[in-house]
Amino acid sequence: MIRLMSISAVVAVLMVACSKAPEQKEIVRPVFAVQVGTEVDRTGRSFPGRARAHQEVDLSFRVAGPLIELPNDIVGRAYKMGEVIARIDPRDYEVQLQDAEGKLERARSAVKRAQGEYQRELNIYKQDPGATSKTSVDRKRDQRDQAAGDVKSLEASLQSAKDNLDYTYLKAPFDGVATTKYVDNFQDVRARQKVVRLLDRSRIQIVVDIPETLISRLPQVEEFWAIFDAFPGRKIPAELFEVGTEASLTTRTYPVTLIMDPPDDIEILAGMAGRAYGRRKADASVDSNALVVVPSAVFT
Repeated sequence: MIRLMSISAVVAVLMVACSKAPEQKEIVRPVFAVQVGTEVDRTGRSFPGRARAHQEVDLSFRVAGPLIELPNDIVGRAYKMGEVIARIDPRDYEVQLQDAEGKLERARSAVKRAQGEYQRELNIYKQDPGATSKTSVDRKRDQRDQAAGDVKSLEASLQSAKDNLDYTYLKAPFDGVATTKYVDNFQDVRARQKVVRLLDRSRIQIVVDIPETLISRLPQVEEFWAIFDAFPGRKIPAELFEVGTEASLTTRTYPVTLIMDPPDDIEILAGMAGRAYGRRKADASVDSNALVVVPSAVFT
């Protein structure tokens, strides 16, 4: 019996010895890597943004009326500053102007009569105080002053009528391109109703959102540029145009606007996506050819 148990133990040991060791899987650990470069090569971070025109405005009339002049193919047209884009029928405003001019002429005539009557009453009072009274003289003077006040009021009404007639013209406030037409010709439009959208493409802006932890580093950046997704190989020099002074309540970022001149060989349109880049100023105390390594990568 003892001999049988010994044989069983030996067989068990041999079986364990012949079994394969459990395979151990290699553990892959992610590593944060940063490309090492010289101080000259440091470009800092980039931030996404979208292009927009240097100036953009939705134009509208300051008076109401039916349109009589608005090109159907206005979208894409270029306009010079002061050039007429659209016009409202001016007839009602011409009538108002003529009416204001007539009222003003009558009021001026009334002032002359009131001045003459006051002067006569005053002369009579000076030559023969018993022929009239001081009260009568004062009344004539008040009538003259009231007539003069009416003239001033009607002069303001006349200027308002002239302005309203001039407002029947919708003129370009700057050199730009019409990109959207909101109404059709011969349509009745209200005052302040959007008619045409005008963009100034003489310069391009890109707006990016910078975190509040990095906004204080903007003065350290000496060079800016932008690269748009539609032209990935084209680096467009830019300059800092505007820095927002209030952070977004949700993202805690500040809007920063860069501005650039449009290239001659490519067309950057409003709304195109891209990224803004910046290069920080080189530290004079650091060798420009020395390798720059993040402090967390150095250890003993």
